[in-house]
Amino acid sequence: MARRSTSSSTGRPTGTAPSGPRNRTPQPVRLRRRTFGDVVKAFLAFVVLLVLVVGVPGALAVTVGWPLPRSAPSMDWLSQPIGVDVFLNTLTVIVWLAWAQFTACVLVEVKAAVSGVGLPGRVPGSGPSQLLARQLVAALLLVGATAASLTPGLSQLGHSLEGNQKGTVAAAQATPGILVQQQEQAKSTAAALAEQAGHASAQAEHGSTATHGATKYYRIQPPEGRHHDSLWEIAQRHLGDGRRYKEIYELNKDRIQPDGSRLSEASLIRPGWIMEMPGDAHGGELVENPDAHVSPEVRQQVGDYAKSGEHAQQQHQEQGGGQHADQDGATAQITVPSQRQSGDNTATPAAHGTTAAHSASSSSFGLSEALLGAPLLAAGLLAALGRRRRQALWQSALGAVAGRRGMEPPIPTGDAQDVQDALLVGADPEGVRLLDRSLRGLAAALTAESRSLPVVYAAWLSHGDLHLQLAQPAGKPPAPWQLGQDQTFWTLSRADAERYEDTDAAAPYPGLVSLGTMDDSRLLLNLEAVPGIVSLSGREADRAAVFASVAAELATNGWSDRMTITLVGFGADLTPLAPNRLRHLDDVEALFETMEAETRQRRGALGAADHHSVLTGRTGPAQHTRWAPNLVLLATQPSAEDALRLAELAADASRLGIGYLVGTESDDLAGAAWAMEITPDGRLLAPLLGLELQAQLLPAVQQRAVVELFVEADPERDPDGPTTTPPFLVDISEQGRPAVYARLVGPYEIMGLDAPDGERSALLHEALALLLLHREGVHPRVLSSALWPRGVTEDVRDALLERLRGWLGTDPDGGARLRSDAAGRLMLAKSVVSDLDVLRSLYHEATQGKGVDSRAVRGRLLTDALVLVRGPLLADRAEGRYRWLTHEIIDAQLPLLVADIGLALSAFHLEKDRAEKAIEALGAALRTASADERLWNELLRATHATGDPDRLRALAADLVARSGARGLPPRTEALLDELLPTWRDGAAATG
Repeated sequence: MARRSTSSSTGRPTGTAPSGPRNRTPQPVRLRRRTFGDVVKAFLAFVVLLVLVVGVPGALAVTVGWPLPRSAPSMDWLSQPIGVDVFLNTLTVIVWLAWAQFTACVLVEVKAAVSGVGLPGRVPGSGPSQLLARQLVAALLLVGATAASLTPGLSQLGHSLEGNQKGTVAAAQATPGILVQQQEQAKSTAAALAEQAGHASAQAEHGSTATHGATKYYRIQPPEGRHHDSLWEIAQRHLGDGRRYKEIYELNKDRIQPDGSRLSEASLIRPGWIMEMPGDAHGGELVENPDAHVSPEVRQQVGDYAKSGEHAQQQHQEQGGGQHADQDGATAQITVPSQRQSGDNTATPAAHGTTAAHSASSSSFGLSEALLGAPLLAAGLLAALGRRRRQALWQSALGAVAGRRGMEPPIPTGDAQDVQDALLVGADPEGVRLLDRSLRGLAAALTAESRSLPVVYAAWLSHGDLHLQLAQPAGKPPAPWQLGQDQTFWTLSRADAERYEDTDAAAPYPGLVSLGTMDDSRLLLNLEAVPGIVSLSGREADRAAVFASVAAELATNGWSDRMTITLVGFGADLTPLAPNRLRHLDDVEALFETMEAETRQRRGALGAADHHSVLTGRTGPAQHTRWAPNLVLLATQPSAEDALRLAELAADASRLGIGYLVGTESDDLAGAAWAMEITPDGRLLAPLLGLELQAQLLPAVQQRAVVELFVEADPERDPDGPTTTPPFLVDISEQGRPAVYARLVGPYEIMGLDAPDGERSALLHEALALLLLHREGVHPRVLSSALWPRGVTEDVRDALLERLRGWLGTDPDGGARLRSDAAGRLMLAKSVVSDLDVLRSLYHEATQGKGVDSRAVRGRLLTDALVLVRGPLLADRAEGRYRWLTHEIIDAQLPLLVADIGLALSAFHLEKDRAEKAIEALGAALRTASADERLWNELLRATHATGDPDRLRALAADLVARSGARGLPPRTEALLDELLPTWRDGAAATG
């Protein structure tokens, strides 16, 4: 029997902690008393084994003798008639082979039973034979066992082997949403699937008709090792079919337990509770009433519980089946974490999806409700899309084709535009930031205390608080974390989370992914910690929407360092979202080939590093190893044989940081640890886990649109394509003077409008700035989400729009300067212009318009453009406002555009050997784009053109000082070697 781990006073194990969850408290082992029946079964098993292993070959040798020819037969032998001797000899050979196979099975089972390590090996083609050998060996060894930890007796032939692992079992913790399960379940299920196939129908028939005299009861024991029990496992062991857990639940629902609480949900059982069992229940762990073999205390509890049956049913009928509270006052129904009582009614990241999605308007204006209600997914996609667009800009700026410098990203249209708007409205980047900092802060605190990370099955974001649901108690959490509603919850308030700062700690739980919401709380399941396979059943289209959502969030989330998401049989088109994270495999065979090799490699790496699991590699001195997870998403139903192989592969997956989510057509995938179902109305159900969520989905239309956004932003896509034109070009002649002119590049100023009321001025200025940066139009919900990221009512938004229209006024022709296009997006009239519009138009005209054919025009346009640059964008914006700029790429566009203008004007002056003018132009550009290496290199060339070596040497020293410990970029070093070979001597002297 596995040895129990003990805990010190601090809640940490005194010795080396096992990889899985530890016990709440040390518990004594209940010894199973051997009965006369056990002795009889063992004797009969011995006789049967003796007859089959020794008697059969002896009888064959005596009665038949040597069955094979004693010399090589000739070809004439094939034409001879088959006599009785030939037939008997052939039959004898078959019996000898069957005996050899059975004997091998016996030897394998004896070795596994005696060693107690791992599951028995499988003898090829010997399903029934090995099962018979296993039961005979188990019955024989039962007499010498010291505890009820061996396989059942002969009466359980053909039943599940889950009960073979442990006799005493534990309750699942009273935690919201996740039923604590053991990793060994997947192992034992996988090993028993083949043997059970031939007996399932007979067992089901027997289970529905067999009855026994006395009523039988099952008493839940305290946890031992990592074994946590459930009604499903109890039904699997003692009724032969886990799906009969509902019968146990109905027999015991709402009956008073010895601790005064009641069973109100099938997923909640506790140590010390008693379960009345159906009449056909069998197995040595059951207690009959009365039973002289149990202690007086247990006998009294069983007797009292037996009297509660009719009373509990009557009480349930009188109360209409309502829920009850346990002795601690908390509701027994498994839902979400207990809510923190606070007077703060401010909308929070947890509720962001609901608040922001529905407060701005009663309708979605064509936007995807799926993305509006997925704030973490939307934030991840938006951040990844921004990175992709910035990368495209930088590659364009550094590319060989000068005309493509400062290019504009393509403006999405149709479904892609709607999806982009939905991402802008639904995203909650602040929630992602707090989640990431909180988890990394926890990892850093545990490392400082020399503690390992606890196994976390799920995280709940609920009204601003973060709740981590542990697999089992792990002691007192480090400050500012606190214990939640019980020992299996660690909770962090939003106020405490906001005090966390960035840390270089490894991401502790990168496998967390949003599944949906329940009662305004968002559930994130830790896929890499699930003890086995998670199955998802439902219609194919509904499953695909869940899989796409999971894959997209895992690929772009902000709380992971790195990971691999393996998509099997689907999702090849999703790889543009994150080519470095997403990996696509064509079929299950490719999956087995890949994951079997990776599983072996991870086991070896953990062993070599002396780690129990990947969690111990994410804290402490070895955290640099990171131990990134590999999360496998298999959307298609595997065959029965593949399901068996998959269950065996996933048996040890959670320890290795590997998770499996498998799609099925029904809810009975063999070897699945947790089963979920997606319904046509978008609900995610997991009865055994106590979950009923509003699922997070990414339907096919939105999925294609999201991918289109990423493909269009790919910097490698069509690198030699046409140069893009700015979205809005203004008339830069005297006749094109605007009615309203806003200066955004530098301090924010507006000319042509009266100053609005002081209280509303900041909001109106921010709304106008957003519209000026998006001349293609802004969705009303995008505008309201940008100005009020935590939500706003419809009347407040409409009042602002009316106030903005009145402030901007009308053109001489009577047209409003704030108008709506056919799709309802808000647009500014051409008479409202910003300096950024003018800056883009001047550069475009100088490099692609009239300046191409006229040097004088080009020089004048470039000079006028550079004069407009007064500093960074909206340099004097108030703190806490303009947060929507984090979603924009203008912060990358503007410096590149200014650098391009400076480089073009410098080249214009150097053509006429006006080095000082070139230096002046480059210096003006560097005030806004100080990090652009191209400007510094061109400044070196212009300074060298002055013929003043001391000036060049001073500039080189300044560059070296600016570079700091990073050193100069390689291209700058090469340029200095060419222009000033002695620069290194000066740098060494300075250093």
